[in-house]
Amino acid sequence: MPYFIIERNFAEELPVPLEAAPDINLVNDEEDVRWLFSFLSVDRRKTYCLYEAPSMEAIRVAAVRAGLPADVITEVDGRVLPSGAFAAVS
Repeated sequence: MPYFIIERNFAEELPVPLEAAPDINLVNDEEDVRWLFSFLSVDRRKTYCLYEAPSMEAIRVAAVRAGLPADVITEVDGRVLPSGAFAAVS
């Protein structure tokens, strides 16, 4: 299944820990998308999330249902390591 990076921009600071995570995961399960992890900006107003999903559209649908922004969705297929080597995302 393809992997995607999702950039999310929030109007207000995102609370940590994210109490809505169980509800988000329930919606994701229903849409066949899997949230792997997220990076949170220092000001807590932006996240970069790694997802596994069948398509960008599945991510958009899940985001709308969960009430989350999905400002930029980019499909990724690998990582470049500090050694310069290429590695799979998984």
